[in-house]
Amino acid sequence: MNKLKQILEHAEILDRELPAPRSGLTLPRGSEIAAWIDHTLLKPEATPEQVKKVCVEAREFQFASVCVNPTYVGLVSSLLAGSGVKTCVTVGFPLGATLASVKVFEELACLEVGANEVDMVINIGALKGGAYDLVFDDIQAVAEAAHTQGGILKVILETALLTHKEKIIACLLSEAAGAEFVKTSTGFGPGGATVEDIDLMYRLVGPKVKVKASGGIRDYATALAMIQAGASRLGVSAGVQIYREAVE
Repeated sequence: MNKLKQILEHAEILDRELPAPRSGLTLPRGSEIAAWIDHTLLKPEATPEQVKKVCVEAREFQFASVCVNPTYVGLVSSLLAGSGVKTCVTVGFPLGATLASVKVFEELACLEVGANEVDMVINIGALKGGAYDLVFDDIQAVAEAAHTQGGILKVILETALLTHKEKIIACLLSEAAGAEFVKTSTGFGPGGATVEDIDLMYRLVGPKVKVKASGGIRDYATALAMIQAGASRLGVSAGVQIYREAVE
């Protein structure tokens, strides 16, 4: 694949010398931070009542979205109807090791019952094993399916498992495959978002492709540091706390 060869050649160059830091970032003031927050509940033991509570909070504070596992998409979509808050769903979560066809099937089923945004996990083992064509095809299949239904795709890289060069390749593959966002973490891996990773990801693909910071963001100071580094979204379970700290 000629496109893949170009991506890998570009990655080799970027691994030696990164672009300069990008400027012109918009920082939230006070309650504006709500527009950066994907209010998230992905614990396997999450109950319908807990999901309903998250949706009530998201409507009250006008967060960007509520992010849940597929089983709750219909419930969340109905609870958020008319609020302007998006319904976000995870796909191939949290390992990313399912077949691309299965990810697409799961995604389409969720879009059909009200999801607006899809956070998919890449095939991490394929990336680390150098099967870059498989990784690209995986992302592209999910991206194309999302776009046919008016959805957007965020690609979870699980950065704590990747080398510097693998992060570069994953970002470039995601951009070329049509993703709207690259995202750091599932929250179930060995580490979460770091300022260094957000800065790297934004230098590589921003602002055309946006960056979502997720994993370990529990207070306003950390949230703001991620935004200053280039994050356009924050996947957090502490959205209410962060919002209140911001407005104070």
